[in-house]
Amino acid sequence: MHIRTPAVAGMFYSNEKKELKKSIKECFLHRFGPGRIPPSKAKKKIFGIICPHAGYMYSGPIACHSFYAISSEIPELFIIVGPNHWGIGSSVATMKDCKWNTPLGDVEVDSEAAEEISRLSEIIDIDSLAHTREHSLEVQIPILQEVFSNFKILPISLINQNKDTAKKIGHAMAKIAKKKNTMIIGSSDFTHYEQNEFAHEQDMALIEPILKLDVEKFYNVLKDRDVSACGYGAIASTMIACKELGATKGELLKYATSGDITGDINSVVGYGSIVFT
Repeated sequence: MHIRTPAVAGMFYSNEKKELKKSIKECFLHRFGPGRIPPSKAKKKIFGIICPHAGYMYSGPIACHSFYAISSEIPELFIIVGPNHWGIGSSVATMKDCKWNTPLGDVEVDSEAAEEISRLSEIIDIDSLAHTREHSLEVQIPILQEVFSNFKILPISLINQNKDTAKKIGHAMAKIAKKKNTMIIGSSDFTHYEQNEFAHEQDMALIEPILKLDVEKFYNVLKDRDVSACGYGAIASTMIACKELGATKGELLKYATSGDITGDINSVVGYGSIVFT
């Protein structure tokens, strides 16, 4: 079985096990984080989440709101969908016969689910090359390892993020999720490299249709306001899948920018933590 080695350990998060575990705990307890260590006692049914994927010092506390919200669940599979920033490999790609390594150990890809989702949707290729350098899926995994046990992942990376593609992926993910105890993670940051106040305005406008599960309006706002959210197709496909699974709304748990966290407000990136219930 192939081992997918970390692409951003030592950059986006610590490459040392003890330090990584400490930093994840600090993200949960951070003033911008949930302020509590998992597991939660919540029993609300959550079908999927939206999480940011920057370095833990920037987006980790925001991401931990979503992870805390689902920490009372016991998923056997996490479908993680995110953008392919590097443009390497297939336009839409999953993979199989692989374990993803992090400083906290290995997580196995659900090869059976990968083969099935590739059959269900003619646009999802099995292509490990697409995943070699990508961080949008990788940064989710150490936090999952710290919160959950005995799970597999189904990674999906997107170069093509248009609306039709998102719909096809969303429907295929929902079919997989109906057969297994599954949690869907849409990995995306929001506005990139704008002034802090403008980023807040842009992102709140885009988050509004997300919370209403309105994919048509989501893509309209994205285009009309030229919002620089990198994983918009991942957000849309997660919305579509969760709605098909029974979600009726999204809930914004936390929004902040890198500027809110670091104090440097001139060129920020926006981060949102959203759950679909």
